[in-house]
Formats: sequence, C-alpha cells, structure tokens
Amino acid sequence: MNDVTVIDADGHVLENDGELAQYFEGAYRGHKRSGIFSIFPSLDGWPRGFVKGMDKVSATSAEAWINFADEARLQAAVLYPTAGLAFGLIQDPDWACVVARAYNNWLTDRYCKADSRLKGVAMLPVHNPQEAAAELRHAVLEQKMVAGMLPAVTMLNKGYGHADFHPIYEEAQKLNVPLAVHGAVSRGLGFDFLQTMSMIHTLEHPLAQMIQLTSVVLDGVFDLYPKLRMGFLEAGAGWIPYMMDRMDEKFHIDRKRKHFPLSKLPSDYFKTGNVYVTCETDEKILDAVVREMGEDFVMYPTDFPHERQAGEFATDIPQFLKRADLSESAKRKILSENARRFYNIA
Repeated sequence: MNDVTVIDADGHVLENDGELAQYFEGAYRGHKRSGIFSIFPSLDGWPRGFVKGMDKVSATSAEAWINFADEARLQAAVLYPTAGLAFGLIQDPDWACVVARAYNNWLTDRYCKADSRLKGVAMLPVHNPQEAAAELRHAVLEQKMVAGMLPAVTMLNKGYGHADFHPIYEEAQKLNVPLAVHGAVSRGLGFDFLQTMSMIHTLEHPLAQMIQLTSVVLDGVFDLYPKLRMGFLEAGAGWIPYMMDRMDEKFHIDRKRKHFPLSKLPSDYFKTGNVYVTCETDEKILDAVVREMGEDFVMYPTDFPHERQAGEFATDIPQFLKRADLSESAKRKILSENARRFYNIA
C-alpha cells in the first residue's frame, strides 16, 4: 500500500483576533476593538492556550499547514477552527452571524487561497438557522468550502434534531455538502466539577457528540433529509457500535408508544451513508466499528496542530497500515476514499 493516498478529514487552524477583525463586513467593517476580550468565548475556562506543533512558524500562517501537508503527503486537508469551536456559546444571534462571516472570509483568504489542498469548513450561525443556511450557501458557492460546521455545544437549549434546524439540513441536502458536528466545549455537559483537564478532555468530545447524534437520529432528521451526510468528529469511533445498539434497543422498547418518527432501525442510518465518523488510528476496537458500521463511513483525522508536536504525527499512518485486524480495502477507505466521498472532494 505504498501508493495509498491520504485525506485529512479533521485538521485545525489557529485563529488570530487581530487578523479576524480585518474581515468583518457591514457595520462592523473597520470596527475598533479594545483587544481585552476575545472574539470567541472561552471553551470552558480551562487554560487551553498553549498549543504544540507550531514551532518556528506563525500560528496564523498557512505555511505550517502547507509544510505539514507536504511532509505527510496529504492529498487534501479539511480545516476546522480552534477558538471557534466555542462558537455555539455566543449569546447574541446577530453577533454570531457577523463572526461566522468574518471567520469564513478569513479562512478562505488566509488558508484556502494559499494552497488548493487546504479545504475550508464554513462556520454556521446555528443561532439563526435561516441565516446559517444562507451562510452555508454563500460559503459553498462563493468560497468553495466543502462542509458546514455545527458546534456540538450551544446555548440554545435544543439538540440538532429540533425542527428549528431544518432550514440548514434542507440547504445542505440541496447543495450536496455535508455538515459536521465538532466538539471541544465542556460547559453545560454536567461534569464541571471534575478537577483536571485530563478528566475534562476524556469526556468533552464523546458526550457532546452522543447528545447531538441521538437528537438527530431519533428526531427523524434522516427520514426528512435522506441524502443528508453528517459527520461526528474528534471523539474517536469506538462509541459508535454502542450507540447503534443503544438506540436500536430503545427503538424496540418504545416503538409502540410512537416516540420515534423513524422508517427503519436507528442503526440503519449508520450503515447507509447518513452518518460518518472520524477515528483514532490506534483504537483497539476499530475493527468492531468497521464490522458493525461498515468500512465506508470511517475517516482519518490528523487533528494537527493540536496536542502533539509536528513530528509525532509521522508515525500514525505507517503504524495504521501495519494493522492486521483491518482489511487493505478498509485501510484505503479510512485514509482517503471515505473522506473524499463525504466532503465531495474531486
């Protein structure tokens, strides 16, 4: 498999408020900021500002990503925010719309235009679903972005299965672009009392993803929008078989009460292209995920530049290719083919 191609389904940029401020539109164009408060809310109050992997390169430059793509021989890399993962905590819907447009302008100009391998994901102001649909349309048609991001944690007091979000799904299906639920925020998930960042980081991604996935599947979103593709990112993949079994069990128990407006078993949506997930290359039960979900809907992420030094990423793919519990077909699909299909990358 020396000729295998690789597409990074989940990489990250590091935002800079000074640069972002240059990309505001409308009444906020040229608006002077004090610089005391950040554009995006804090993820949760934990000190997350010391990011590894960006040695000797400006954190706001595309140069680091281009160099990394060269070294990792990436055919493409799909870019998500870092500070912007807290976007759902914004309280003012109008401000959310302004910030989303500024971020999308910045990402397009600073990264996507710098190298065709760098693919942008649009920040969507889910606080106003009609505006989020319009922003997705603008980002895809005008800025050539390959997906829209739904923050896994919001202050909206409703899951993404709620009918209020249907305009976003309708537009995504019409445009044939996926939506990706991405976490990082721990606020409001019920474990604020935990005492270390390691504890928080263990739970923040999977629990937020479980909540939103349950809402989307059991509220019947994929029955209403059967061609919609949704990705659930950066929580690993081992939790997927558990959720498939869990939802099927509740479906059988509660079906007579007509709680679930579904035309088929919840697990079927995982097997027919509505649900995609990123994995960790060293997950011990990845073979079980492939067995239960199928090999067509699991994607490889680097998560660069988060958590590790740049050179540490180099061992991921060689070690993954040595796994004896996955077929050669599954490995190829996980490393590139599934992400190519999910993001519709040529």
